[in-house]
Amino acid sequence: MTETYAVPVPKGYRVGAWEVREPIATGAFGSVYAARRVGESTRLPRTAALKFLPTGTATPRRLTHLRELIEREVELYRRLKHPRLVRMYETLTVDDPDRPELDGATVLVLERAEGSLSALLSATPRPEAGPALLAQICEGLAQLHDAGWVHGDLKPANVLLMEDGSVRLADFNMAAEMEGTHAYTPAFSTPDYTPPELLWTEIGERGRRIRPSADVWAFGVLAHLVLTDSFPLPGATPTARRDAAAAYARGTDELRLSPGLPEDWRRIVSACLTRTHEDRIAGDALLRRVEAAAGTGHRSFRLPRLRPARRRPRRTTLLAAGLTVAALGYGVATWAGPGGDDGNAPAGTRKVTAARYGASELRTDKGVPVAYRRLIVDSAHDCVQREITPALIAAMLKVESDFDPDLSDPDAGEEGEYGIARWTPSILRWWIRSDGVPAKETPEPPLTPSESIPAMARYLCFIEPRLEQTGLSGDRQVLVAAAYRTSAKTVNNAGGVPPKYRDYAGRIAHYLKEYTPPARK
Repeated sequence: MTETYAVPVPKGYRVGAWEVREPIATGAFGSVYAARRVGESTRLPRTAALKFLPTGTATPRRLTHLRELIEREVELYRRLKHPRLVRMYETLTVDDPDRPELDGATVLVLERAEGSLSALLSATPRPEAGPALLAQICEGLAQLHDAGWVHGDLKPANVLLMEDGSVRLADFNMAAEMEGTHAYTPAFSTPDYTPPELLWTEIGERGRRIRPSADVWAFGVLAHLVLTDSFPLPGATPTARRDAAAAYARGTDELRLSPGLPEDWRRIVSACLTRTHEDRIAGDALLRRVEAAAGTGHRSFRLPRLRPARRRPRRTTLLAAGLTVAALGYGVATWAGPGGDDGNAPAGTRKVTAARYGASELRTDKGVPVAYRRLIVDSAHDCVQREITPALIAAMLKVESDFDPDLSDPDAGEEGEYGIARWTPSILRWWIRSDGVPAKETPEPPLTPSESIPAMARYLCFIEPRLEQTGLSGDRQVLVAAAYRTSAKTVNNAGGVPPKYRDYAGRIAHYLKEYTPPARK
């Protein structure tokens, strides 16, 4: 590697089920490497990004700081999840006394990205897909705020682009959960994306007080940069632009946006970059304006693929080509727990507009009940197998029960089948718990959707790797559904969908196509 890495890790180094491959990038405190899975786990993806944070060997002061950053990031990973936020699969600790520079390091195993917004803007200023990209960023930001968190460091390096063209927000070591009107974050920030009110804020024992409006300011700066290839405040350096922000906030200078900024986006950026946080647009109002300006209405927007899809394994040459991802630009988040979009979400969660939730992966205009959309999308994202999608789960629920949460079919087999996913209670016992431990007691009907739908996703995630990789005829997602109704062994032995289940498989294929959003060019 040509640059000094904060945590140097040799190629081929093994940690857990992972083997380190190419370096991705480094920051002041941690380094990120590409990795491939060499263990036998079927619940982990084949590739990932490993973020090494050297918590084992450091000065006491540095250790305290690093541990605080790690705890923030991991806490958000464990408590929140959503498709717009990078996922964490597991955390590991290096146990290698022979390598004191690595011994004790914390390793975050994260979803692998194709590149970052920062790299994209360097290669292609004012990208054609800029408005669509901004719509996804704003969607993720709104969902993070709805869950009660502030990002605290939104900038291009912390926006990742995935292989399928979608966007993820990342890097949550500065993120913090709201406590009333404020959250508390470490006293660090990127000057170009820091709102004026934080330039003078006092730093208390718990850090800096911050509001969601700080993320809104950062989004305004980012939007101006994406659409015009320039910052909204004048100056040749970050320091000069910081001074311009201070002058603007004091009222001694005006905001002079680029003449190349389209009028609808000019109004959005102006609403984000107000002198005071009280006047800043926020919440759903910002998202609605961005979606309208991007032409996406209430739908999530997919970017074009970063590169053509390949059926053979990809070579990891992207990083060497210059599209590096900031080492501290990897993070993940998930929603605080399952719950419908019908206003009955459990305490501690916040309502998300139902018409938008997961719309890039599950059509919201084809009859999937609003109350189950969030549960379906989140359950699908708990599985790393690409075949287990929200559209597949929705199609199976449609065919199994017609989305009837009170289904009762006592004549199906010895025990009968119940609930929206038609579970046999003694089988559901093995999949009802998220930690993989069977329930001590067999659940008794009625079986709720919040129990049944995540269990369906876990079981499908278990089934998919057990289907033969070659020699089976038919769509693999449909084969997975058929195996749910019978077994992976039966599907393998039949070389595809068994004759008895062809009508079932045909209905699955119909609704899978119905519920899958069209690919965007």
